[in-house]
Amino acid sequence: MKSLKIKRLNENAILPERASAGAAGMDLHACIPSPVTIAPRELVRIPTGLAIALPDENMVALIFARSGLGIKHGVSLSNAVGVIDSDYRGEICVGLCNVGGEPYTIEPNERIAQMVLMPVLNLPLEETDDLGETERGAGGFGSTGR
Repeated sequence: MKSLKIKRLNENAILPERASAGAAGMDLHACIPSPVTIAPRELVRIPTGLAIALPDENMVALIFARSGLGIKHGVSLSNAVGVIDSDYRGEICVGLCNVGGEPYTIEPNERIAQMVLMPVLNLPLEETDDLGETERGAGGFGSTGR
């Protein structure tokens, strides 16, 4: 059976955990010694104190925002989705931005993001002049209606 190897880089780091049996993501916690306040329109990088080794090269760990931080406080990931490649062995840090109107303070050990493990399809590329036809064609950005 494959497993996700996790290394604590800081003795205070909290291992990722699923909040419920059906949760797709594992919560990542802020590994910070003291609170960090994010002012409106400010970007910060929050360490988790963890590094991982995915079980094979056909996997990726995707980092997503926690919905509560975004909806309640306007705090989201600075790059929408974080991508942890299978060959990365450094610390997982979470880039957060405050798009709300009020400062928000991240507390030590607060759950700041969620990590979802996914397979990756490493398909060969085939350059072509003909992609074939579909009913939709090249329509994009609202072309299918509201």
